[in-house]
Amino acid sequence: MPLLGGKIETSRDLYLHRLGAALTMERTIAEMLPQLAEEAHDPRLRQALEQHLSETRGHIGNLERAFEALGAEVDDSPCPTIEGLEKEGQANLKMVDDSLNDMVILSGMAQTEHYEIAVYNGLITHAEAMGADDVVVLLRENLESEQSALAKTETMTRQVAQKARATA
Repeated sequence: MPLLGGKIETSRDLYLHRLGAALTMERTIAEMLPQLAEEAHDPRLRQALEQHLSETRGHIGNLERAFEALGAEVDDSPCPTIEGLEKEGQANLKMVDDSLNDMVILSGMAQTEHYEIAVYNGLITHAEAMGADDVVVLLRENLESEQSALAKTETMTRQVAQKARATA
């Protein structure tokens, strides 16, 4: 890895930086989920957020194992995109009536899942090119979990939207 403030000069260093950003992403999400569960009104949404926290902890473990498999120190590279999604979600929760919290949370969840899926697809492609098959297995596990979370989020979004329409 480059020294603090130094340039990334190798494909491996770039990969480790991106892997570190993914780790920061998952750690940030793990911090956000309990807060979102408090803001949620629908008990199914709260339960889904709590379940996703458990899954996210597994993602963190897989990313840490990926660093080990590559013989590298765990790196907490910044992840500005997840910080932006977090700020957007917080701002949206502040500007809507509390009755819309679940819709705001679900929208943010969908955006976040799409971003995570893109991150893991990129990391997997690079790991395959490096021949890091053990890392590919770990990251595919995370990718499949994120794809499943997105499908659940989309289903729950439809249910919440239908419920809101029926009461409007």
